[in-house]
Amino acid sequence: MTITYRLRQGLRALFAFSQPLDLDLAAHYLSPRLLEVFSRLNRGEQLHSLNVLRTVLAQGSTPADLAAAALLHDVGKSRWSLSVAQKTWAVIVHRLAPSLFERWSRGSESSFWHRPFVVYAHHPAWGAQLVAQAGASESLIWLIAHHADSPHRWSAHPCVDWLRRLQQADDLN
Repeated sequence: MTITYRLRQGLRALFAFSQPLDLDLAAHYLSPRLLEVFSRLNRGEQLHSLNVLRTVLAQGSTPADLAAAALLHDVGKSRWSLSVAQKTWAVIVHRLAPSLFERWSRGSESSFWHRPFVVYAHHPAWGAQLVAQAGASESLIWLIAHHADSPHRWSAHPCVDWLRRLQQADDLN
């Protein structure tokens, strides 16, 4: 994924206010409790997640947990409100200076400076915790917890093919 792509993604987030939000589509794939979790995402992240879902659906037959993961994979980011600039900065540092990113992501989430790095690094675990508290299935929890991991790490896991589909759709959106 290129920095240019991430910058375009940031611009889409800036103009999210002008895009329609299809909450009926989300409600079709999420239980009421999981829809409440989805509603914690900001509008730009909701639009991104709906686009990820549409891409997953276009890939073919889509299990319910994969569809829900497309919608909820970034829900851990709702723990802290970050500006587009903060998110972009974390992505750029992650790409260009991974050791610096690692150090900053071990900082305190309450620190304004460290927060974007901590959120970037820990949102999968936070999201898995949120959906678990809302009664999600084990496979949905696993997909959210590992959506940023290399699929090679989980090659023997029964949901690894779903993980690959989710990541491919996420990368396209």
